[in-house]
Amino acid sequence: MLKVNNIDVSYGDVQVLWDVSFEVREKEILVLIGANGAGKSTTLRTISGLQRPAKGSIEFDRVRLDQIPEHKTVETGIAHVPEGRRLFPEMTVEENLIMGSLSPMAKAKRKETLRRVYSLFPRLEERRKQYARTLSGGEQQMCAIGRGLMSIPKLLMFDEPSLGLAPVLVQDIFRMIEKINQEGVTVLLVEQNVKQTLSICNRAYVLENGRIVLEGRGQELLNDPHVREAYLGI
Repeated sequence: MLKVNNIDVSYGDVQVLWDVSFEVREKEILVLIGANGAGKSTTLRTISGLQRPAKGSIEFDRVRLDQIPEHKTVETGIAHVPEGRRLFPEMTVEENLIMGSLSPMAKAKRKETLRRVYSLFPRLEERRKQYARTLSGGEQQMCAIGRGLMSIPKLLMFDEPSLGLAPVLVQDIFRMIEKINQEGVTVLLVEQNVKQTLSICNRAYVLENGRIVLEGRGQELLNDPHVREAYLGI
């Protein structure tokens, strides 16, 4: 579904990714794990078109993402739930959700998709007229995920969805990610909660210092000596 081929990415003179390649298969949960600064968020930003690779290519459903304007990425079927939620704080919950459905196809199905989001997140429907800034951290994360779903994505990318949440809410978010995937949406997940993510994913890649160093099925990497030592403290 998604093929990232040998990309190099820099911020000015500082190179962040070196020759990164991986693929995401349809209807799977794929995870990128790595320490802070490894290049995980940069990888998602590059897929979204917010950064441009200096070398290599990114192909999604036979469309070269690195050759189209960034605002067209969502029309190909990709949605990005960014780190830190990035909601519009002075807009209501429902207004934030509607902002996710501005492409022609999503706009045509807005009412139907909004009902689906509210069925997944009943709390958002209860708070649909509240300003986003008044929500709790968990509610804001629900709203960010809902906004991503409003674009009717084929691939939904999550960047650190559990960041700053209480442990009980973290479990809720992971259950919701699994449910979204079970309904047919492919998931690309960046997350520092390594044990949790490897336990729910189909496959994973390990990104260290801007390079892919390991890949495998989730359970395989949970048992890998390097992963256990570097990321699980075992």
